Amino acid sequence: MDHITKDPMSIDFEQLVADYYQELYRFALSLCRAQADAYDLTQQAFLIWAERGHQLKKAEKVKSWLFTTLYREYLRSRRRGDRFPHLEITATEHELPKVTADTLANLEGAEVMESLQEVEEHFRVPLSLFYIGNYSYKEIAAVLEIPMGTVMSRIARGKDEMRKQLARKMSTDEVKERVSAAK
Repeated sequence: MDHITKDPMSIDFEQLVADYYQELYRFALSLCRAQADAYDLTQQAFLIWAERGHQLKKAEKVKSWLFTTLYREYLRSRRRGDRFPHLEITATEHELPKVTADTLANLEGAEVMESLQEVEEHFRVPLSLFYIGNYSYKEIAAVLEIPMGTVMSRIARGKDEMRKQLARKMSTDEVKERVSAAK
């Protein structure tokens, strides 16, 4: 941590990450209690530093600035989570229509691609690289410049989101078929 000078503009970003990543990650993990969320939160803190760190007036305050930023991002994500609660698919699985292997086999590629386009971008990109580009987790992490754990988490979450969308679409199609048959 000898690299911290009086001038915040002269702080080496890579050295900053090397010095504080582990501490920030452990702090994030203590807040989130989930590795993937802690990785994301830590990455977000460094992203904000890259965008706004030049505004810091005193270089010796870098550590507290990073921790404060991480904590504020955690609070922001919690407020968002309160407004838009995340439900595990297993908690609401009984509400979803039954999707059989035959149904999935009959899906057209266009329907799957349409569903993929509706997935949030930060899930869609790793999903596309994994399934369409045939990249490994490690290669995706290198391409997106994010930790491999974050890649794995985003692919899992993206697959869950796609399953829900496909189930909703199939449910809507079934309703339309029943209405047409009743006429």
